[in-house]
Amino acid sequence: MKKLSSTLAICVLLAFASLTAGAQNKTFGTFDRDDDDTPFDFVAPKVFQAAGPTIASIQSTVDEYRAALGQPNNGNVTTPQAGGRREINWDGGGVNTTTAPVTPFNVFLNTRGSQFTTPGIGLTQAPPSGGLQGGLAVLFNNPSYGTIFRTFSPSRLFAPVGSNITEGQFFLPGSNGNVPAKVTGFGAIFTDVDEPSGSGPGNKHGNRQASTLIQYFNSEDRLLFSSFVPASPGDGNLSFFGIVFDDARIARVRITTGNVALGPDDGRKQDVVAMDDFIYGEPQPLP
Repeated sequence: MKKLSSTLAICVLLAFASLTAGAQNKTFGTFDRDDDDTPFDFVAPKVFQAAGPTIASIQSTVDEYRAALGQPNNGNVTTPQAGGRREINWDGGGVNTTTAPVTPFNVFLNTRGSQFTTPGIGLTQAPPSGGLQGGLAVLFNNPSYGTIFRTFSPSRLFAPVGSNITEGQFFLPGSNGNVPAKVTGFGAIFTDVDEPSGSGPGNKHGNRQASTLIQYFNSEDRLLFSSFVPASPGDGNLSFFGIVFDDARIARVRITTGNVALGPDDGRKQDVVAMDDFIYGEPQPLP
């Protein structure tokens, strides 16, 4: 009887271990190209990242990332393309106006196949300061934004208002948001991502944890990959982070900029961050 009980206990333990291993594989694995529930060994994307005090600090990495996504930059072409990439620099041909915050942000929905939203008031394109409306410095009633933020491509940045979360979703260009799509990769440039730990520059004090994060999801809303964005000390610094998969599998991204929303107070243990250029693979329709 004892032998039978022991055998039964071992069988139960083995069955539990098998179920646990299967659950771990499904949680940490990635999924096949049809986005069904068949897991296989996780294949890491190629990662590109850089940070530093000047544009030159990240320029070569950004160029390498563009090359990895492929040529050409398809711009505002509203017919489906087999390859290449799309870029958004928020600059409107060099204007320095501050746009009213809106969500969803559909300016590039039809022309470049991307839509951006925030749980906050809306998303704005604005220079750090200056222009008729005064830029981010006036919009957020914080004059320091004119010096702590810098553009990679002149003259405007992109930022959520009333939140530090920006969501991006991809669609087939020319479909006006009616055909969901996925991309091989997505990368973004950030400004003023401070040192992940240690005291900040100037009037910023206290220790901080890494604050700026990009999360990548597939069409079934499963997390494919996530990473903090590299930091660089000092005002006006620039950071870049992007990934590329071998095939199009990213349907949505979530960007957390800093550990607090932009606003009039940049106090202790707060890291405020704005965004510049977005670069992503040519949107491909879901199967």
